[in-house]
Amino acid sequence: MRIGILGGTFNPIHIGHLILAEEAREKLGLDKVIFVPSFLPPHKDNSDIAPAGMRLAMVKSAIRGNKYFSFSDTEIRRDGKSYTIDTVKEFKAKFPKDDLYFIIGSDLLKYLDDWKDLGEIIQMVKFIVATRPGYPLEKIPGYIRTVATRAVDISAFEIRERVKQARSFRYLVPESVFNYIVRKGLYK
Repeated sequence: MRIGILGGTFNPIHIGHLILAEEAREKLGLDKVIFVPSFLPPHKDNSDIAPAGMRLAMVKSAIRGNKYFSFSDTEIRRDGKSYTIDTVKEFKAKFPKDDLYFIIGSDLLKYLDDWKDLGEIIQMVKFIVATRPGYPLEKIPGYIRTVATRAVDISAFEIRERVKQARSFRYLVPESVFNYIVRKGLYK
């Protein structure tokens, strides 16, 4: 099988994440894409992050109904900072005969040199970078394959800011995620 791994904070998951995953799945011929919410990302300020269980609940509701999408709570169960190397090792042990494609947005390219054990990661997975508006694909290392995806200029930061300012964020997230955020009073 060809399995895509899409990690992230998903704070919250939004339409851009889903479009990226679907287009990567289709263009790369992936059998499935697994969404992996982090517990605490090592490269972000964690002060504005919804609890991990709530972010996982939003991911589950957002992907419900797509037979090619699934989720993993591996980083949440692990607790603490989430390092890609640990997740990739776990997936490699679980799917030893499958091809793993680790998908990131072009916004993360500038952080790659800071990733823990990057050399080991690229030995275990095919690294895929998807285009993202405002983050051109420049100086791409040879081990990275690119996939052009639809330009969807949505960010989780923008959604959180809209919630704080009592502005509409409907249609930037799936309806189930919109309802969850409103019901739980997240990001206010």
